[in-house]
Amino acid sequence: MAQDDPRRSIPRTDQLLGLPAVERARERLGEHVLRDVVHTAQQRARRGEITPGEVAAAVGAAVAARTATALRPVLNATGVVVHTNLGRAPLSAAAREALAAAAGYVDVELDLTTGARSRRGTAAREALLAACPAAEEALVVNNGAAALVLATTALAAGREVVVSRGELVEIGAGFRLPELIASTGARLREVGTTNRTHPEDYARAIGPDTGCLLKVHPSNFRVEGFTAEVGTAGLHELAAAHGVPLVADLGSGLLVPDPALPGEPDVTTALEDGADVVLVSGDKLLGGPQAGVLLGRAETVARLAAHPLARAVRADKLALAALEATLAGGPPPVARALHADPERLRARAEELAAAVGAPVVAHDGRVGGGGAPGVPLPGWAVRLPEAAAAPLRAGEPAVLPRVHGGACLLDLRCVPEADDARLRAAVRTALAGLGGEG
Repeated sequence: MAQDDPRRSIPRTDQLLGLPAVERARERLGEHVLRDVVHTAQQRARRGEITPGEVAAAVGAAVAARTATALRPVLNATGVVVHTNLGRAPLSAAAREALAAAAGYVDVELDLTTGARSRRGTAAREALLAACPAAEEALVVNNGAAALVLATTALAAGREVVVSRGELVEIGAGFRLPELIASTGARLREVGTTNRTHPEDYARAIGPDTGCLLKVHPSNFRVEGFTAEVGTAGLHELAAAHGVPLVADLGSGLLVPDPALPGEPDVTTALEDGADVVLVSGDKLLGGPQAGVLLGRAETVARLAAHPLARAVRADKLALAALEATLAGGPPPVARALHADPERLRARAEELAAAVGAPVVAHDGRVGGGGAPGVPLPGWAVRLPEAAAAPLRAGEPAVLPRVHGGACLLDLRCVPEADDARLRAAVRTALAGLGGEG
């Protein structure tokens, strides 16, 4: 490097690490992250992207913008309430407060009165039983798949799980229910056909080697036309007659019937129809954190809780705290989005449309997350040019629209009303980058 090369004046690493902005950032960023920011700024100067005199300012700006996680908050403007790619259910204010409190030391497994060890997650269990009185007992594990694995392992390892062929579903990311159950050491005994299964199909399959009967809600698809299935009540009669447990995997997490979701199975009805244990996810229609929730007869749930695998799949303190607060607090965002007033949605859409010079069109939202497949959630969307989608996703705040029919559609169902101004600013920025607002 020549003596007069301006790159020789690039500030040293120790000087940059001693900047006041960097010192302040040490409370929230690790030393290796700060060094990476400094080295990045120095490399930019070596490549001539910035001058040596601009390096310190670049470092200051970079550490101010840097967070300890790469995850970015997103405004969900797709109209899909339980959006798996966005982390499924957004947590309520009560659940977020509970998460913050549980981040420190908490009495998750301690009786503060006696100082003795207590049952783990007692408060979450009590909240579940209060929200679903039809259940005698409750257990929380780390996700819905874990709940199914625990149930089939504890009840049927080395034995048979009797299930309809029409319910052998594939869940997200390519995981298939048959493979999941096979991993537990249980054997699948498939009965019926894809579209029609009858009580006698189950009856012929039940024998000395039967560990349990399994009823699975297909959730993310529907079979229509020439179909037949055996409901939970019908399976209960068979299970009781042969002395085998009945497991119902509902998936979507509805605790009680919801008129807005006709046909969506719920835990209360399944228990009243005779299921010994019902499995649901905590981060779908329940509106809480990722968790597998098992509700049912005290004897059956106790049997699952006593299995060694229960320790391996148990929920952590953060999930337990957020789940309890979801149940004990006000309506979570999922419930609010599902039951949003269509007229208010239209008024908000029209306000946004007027501000950015775009039309409003009718738009059906969806439950998502495998819940109520095919059930529309009537609403409205602001129609933008399709090219606006990319800058919206990359903007600040990040906005995820629905791209459909050659258009970029913004459905405000899942956007908190308090964020309408931020959404409006993001849309204006994205359209300005396209050269206009229409």
